[in-house]
Amino acid sequence: MSKWIAFLLASCALAQDPRQIIEEVQRRNRSQSQRYEGTLTVTSAKSRVAEKKWRYERIGSFGDSKAVLRFLDPPEVKGVALLVHNHRDRSSDQWMWTPELQRDRRIALQDRSTRFFGTDFSFEDLEERDVDQFDFKLLGEEKFDGQMCWKLESRPRQNKRSQYTHSYLWVRKDLFVFLAVEGYKDKELMRRIAYRDYENVKGLWTAKTMEVFDTKRKSRTTMKLEKLEYNIPVKEDEFTLQALRRPQ
Repeated sequence: MSKWIAFLLASCALAQDPRQIIEEVQRRNRSQSQRYEGTLTVTSAKSRVAEKKWRYERIGSFGDSKAVLRFLDPPEVKGVALLVHNHRDRSSDQWMWTPELQRDRRIALQDRSTRFFGTDFSFEDLEERDVDQFDFKLLGEEKFDGQMCWKLESRPRQNKRSQYTHSYLWVRKDLFVFLAVEGYKDKELMRRIAYRDYENVKGLWTAKTMEVFDTKRKSRTTMKLEKLEYNIPVKEDEFTLQALRRPQ
């Protein structure tokens, strides 16, 4: 059997298995560390616009990672930070540090659906979506934003607490990347996240623009990634509560 025929057969088998599709998305996006600065434009339902900027760092990958997100600007939110420890077998642990109060607090599971500090991301949206915490169903193939995609449904398993009863995922077929995720509570669409402006960074196709739309508030947050780096030296002790409290 030629390599080309073997590749076609493997691709056909992959296309029939939604879990394998998501596993391939994760495989192609795997890195041991990541850092970027994100510029966020928050637009309210009344078209009021506010800008924020944060720095994001991560060590590890999918289901076994730690991340710190820290606001850089404007001055009134500078230093506010979120520490996330992701797990394969359960929801993440999260703590938020507020320098003005000199206090950190653990984010309870029942609070994960709330907005993260004036953005349209919920605390849950800042977790990693690991394949082992969801069941997947392939709904078909369709075009999204001009690209052929697999459309999948995901439902959280019993060990995964989620504000969403299910989500729809659009995976671009040629690159194995997400173009959109829609989170539902029963029949109600809660939040839509769109991924745009993909760029190959050190072999990893990365969306340089993300847009989150909150359907209840009718507000949106557009984030553009800057200074993006992968597989850089990062110290494990930077992802602790002690490090979170350090002056920046």
